[in-house]
Amino acid sequence: MSKTTCSVVCSLAALVIVLANCRNEMPSNMVDPPVLPPGTTFLEPSPQRNGDPVAGYNYLIYGDFISSGVPLAVFKQVFGGNSPDDLDRTGDADGIAFRFNVVNASNGVKVVAPTCLTCHAERLNGQILVGLGSNTYDYTTDQAAMFQSADLAVKFIYGDNSPEWAAYYPASRAYKAIGPYILTKTRGVNPADKIFATLSAHRRTDDLTWIDDQQFSVPLEAVPTDVPAWWLMKKKNALYYNGLGRGDFARLSAASGMLTMLDSAEARRIDNRFPDLMAWIRTLEAPAYPYTVDQTLVAEGKMVFEKNCSKCHGKYDDGAETYPNLLVDLPTVGTDPLLSQTYQTSPQYHNWYNGSWYAEAPNKGQLLPNSGYVAPPLDGIWATAPYLHNGSVPTLEDLLNSPQRPKYWKRVFENTEVNYDKEKVGWLYSTPASKTDAETYDTTLPGYGNGGHTFGDALSVADRKALVAYLKTL
Repeated sequence: MSKTTCSVVCSLAALVIVLANCRNEMPSNMVDPPVLPPGTTFLEPSPQRNGDPVAGYNYLIYGDFISSGVPLAVFKQVFGGNSPDDLDRTGDADGIAFRFNVVNASNGVKVVAPTCLTCHAERLNGQILVGLGSNTYDYTTDQAAMFQSADLAVKFIYGDNSPEWAAYYPASRAYKAIGPYILTKTRGVNPADKIFATLSAHRRTDDLTWIDDQQFSVPLEAVPTDVPAWWLMKKKNALYYNGLGRGDFARLSAASGMLTMLDSAEARRIDNRFPDLMAWIRTLEAPAYPYTVDQTLVAEGKMVFEKNCSKCHGKYDDGAETYPNLLVDLPTVGTDPLLSQTYQTSPQYHNWYNGSWYAEAPNKGQLLPNSGYVAPPLDGIWATAPYLHNGSVPTLEDLLNSPQRPKYWKRVFENTEVNYDKEKVGWLYSTPASKTDAETYDTTLPGYGNGGHTFGDALSVADRKALVAYLKTL
């Protein structure tokens, strides 16, 4: 098949959003500050389920949390079966690219289904780093329309009454439903919130079976987000940028199965496996900065950080790390408000979730909207450019000096050393005079704004340079 069909199949993988880690006890390094910084709210922790990290990783790279996809034989005809990025898997998955699993559909047909690693793995300096959020994927074209061609191909080879068609159809049905709602204005950002909102419009709340017609309206515009790093999740008391996800992280994340699952019985099966996956995510550590750092500047930057940043973002001393888990209100942080406000103006999705099987005890999840954004942990921040919740700022230096943030910027979507800015910490970029193509970030668009988080503007040039040096080491 064509490059277009390849894009179709790969696009399915981005629908799996796993954002958390779990354990039974409350996290020991989470601190409720006695005096909160102005404009912040402490996010309370919730009990989490235990899991087996080894079983969790096995489920990640072999599991059937998405149980519908392209028949294996067709996939191999299109892409071959000799990918070097197969995560050293064996059996049917040997030679299948890391974004996919080979699983048995409910009727026993082997299909190639998407995994969470399209969103939660990315190349960095030529290597795949599992847990790093994808910053190169492209959602700027209506890939739902491409499924018309994919449908014809599967029908032509197998027939529309075949087991292969039955195994493929749930994925096709879902993606055609959500496709028009997840278009972004630039490459590299993610429409995850809209994926789940649209899927919920096609699921019953009680048994989670599919409904062809939407049961409530969904806004067409997709609000962009930057995919966060998995290794940050073990410090958090709430999921998602606005602290929306509360309760059991495994239950919240198991909603990834909504793409193709048949009903709530399948949802329960998936939910039983996700504590293991969350336990594996908890084992992840941020990658160390691989380049030379001026240690004198680092020492100076640590003092700047602890004076100006640590109240919201925590401390990173070995053996004495703290993370305060604070939600910063919109007037205080000042960043683009659209993502946070969408849950106030369009409550259909979180109302659906909170009335569905996912919110039933025990181990229930809840979606509780907030007016603001969580101040995240900063472990491995050097690797996670671009910055802010919508990926609107290309480097740390720009983040800490808001007047120099580019209105329009464009980068090369190859995450190699030659394209990395070691001084400003982030991606090298050009500054066109206007939006020239889908690879140009336009900060004038709703949801794509690069304002706010001006806390670094008051720093001296020397303090800002030292702070950037220190941030490299987290």
